[in-house]
Amino acid sequence: MLKFTKPFYPLIFSVVKGDPETAHRQLLKSLNNLEFNRHSVWGSLAIKQLEKSFCVQDARLQQTLWGLDFNNPLGLAAGFDKDGTAAGIWSSFGFGFAELGAVTLHSQPGNPRPRMFRLPKDQAALNRMGANNLGAAVMADTLAQTWKRQPRKIPIGINLCKSKIAPLEAAAVDYLGSFNYLKNVADYFVINVSSPNTPGLRSLQAVAQLEPILAQLQIANTQNKPILIKIAPDLEWQDIQEILNLATNYNLSGVIATNTTIRRDGLNTKVLQETGKSIQDESGGISGLPIKKRSTEVIRFIYQETKGNLPIIGVGGIFNAEDAWEKIIAGASLLQVYTGWVYEGPWMVNQVLSGLLAKLDNAGLDSISKAVGLEHS
Repeated sequence: MLKFTKPFYPLIFSVVKGDPETAHRQLLKSLNNLEFNRHSVWGSLAIKQLEKSFCVQDARLQQTLWGLDFNNPLGLAAGFDKDGTAAGIWSSFGFGFAELGAVTLHSQPGNPRPRMFRLPKDQAALNRMGANNLGAAVMADTLAQTWKRQPRKIPIGINLCKSKIAPLEAAAVDYLGSFNYLKNVADYFVINVSSPNTPGLRSLQAVAQLEPILAQLQIANTQNKPILIKIAPDLEWQDIQEILNLATNYNLSGVIATNTTIRRDGLNTKVLQETGKSIQDESGGISGLPIKKRSTEVIRFIYQETKGNLPIIGVGGIFNAEDAWEKIIAGASLLQVYTGWVYEGPWMVNQVLSGLLAKLDNAGLDSISKAVGLEHS
C-alpha cells in the first residue's frame, strides 16, 4: 500500500496561501466526505493509507487521564474543526485526541472576512474568526450521526464558548445550554473564556464572573465528564493563581495553556499584506511560534503551583519534537497543535511522536508519563 508523501505539500501550501479560510473549509468538506464514505471501498482504502502514513503506535506513548485512554499525547487543538464535521477522521491522522469547537449555544457567523491570516515570516497565524459555528444543537446531531457510523477511536473534547448575543451576566446559562446539548457525544469539555475574538469574553477569567459558570456546569455534570479551563497567555501570575484556586474549589480536571495572544511585540511581520494595515493595528489573536515561550512558562508555573496534581494540556508554538518535549518536561501531560500542523503538514504528527520516542530513549524512560514535569525533579 502506498503512503502519502510530503514533497508536494509546500506547493499546496503556496497555492492556497492567499485565502487560508477557503482552503480550510475545502479541507474540512473533503474530510467530511471521506468520513461519511469510510465504509466504501475507496473510503476504506484512503483511511488505511492515512493511518499508514501518519500514525505511530507505541505503548510508551500511552497514558490514561480522567479515565480516558490516550494512545499518544498529541492532539488537535480547538479552532480547526469548529462544528465537528471531520470528528471521525482525526484518529487516522495519528492524533491521540481531538478537541472540537469552539461551539456556542446559538449559531453565529463570526466576524467579517477576511479574518484568518498566515504570518510566514513569524511561523504564526492571526485569526479573528469570532467563534463562527452552527451552534451546539447542530454539533450534537452531527456527532451523534458520526458515532453511529463509527464509534470514536480517540478521546474527543468540545470547547465551549459564550454566544456573542448572550450578555456577560447570562454567560453561565449560555455555557450550560451548550453543555446540555453535547454532554452525551464527547469525552471531555473545555470552558473557553480566553479567546480574544468574542467581545468581553476574557473578562470572564475574573473570579467573580468565572465562578458561577463553573458552579452551573458542575451541578449539571452528573456523568462526571472531565471539565477543563483554557486560559490566555496574557494573564498575570496572580490572575492565573486565582483561576487555579477556583479549579481546585470546583474540582476541574485540568487547564489548557494557552490560547492565542493579543501581544504584537517581536513580530517580523510589520504590515498585513491582505489589508495593508500595520500588524499593530490588526485585531485578533496570534498563534504559532511567537507564543511558544510564553505558553511553556505558563505550563511551568501551573505545574509548580499545583505540585503536578492538576493535569495540563500544553498548546502554543509546537512545530517539532523538541518543542513538544519542552512542554512535557515543563509539566504538560498532553499537547495540542494547530498552527504548526498547518505549516508543517500532516506528517508533523508522525515526526513529533517518533521524536518523542527518541527523547524517551535518551532519557532512559519507558513511558511518556514519566517525562511529565521532569525538569522539576
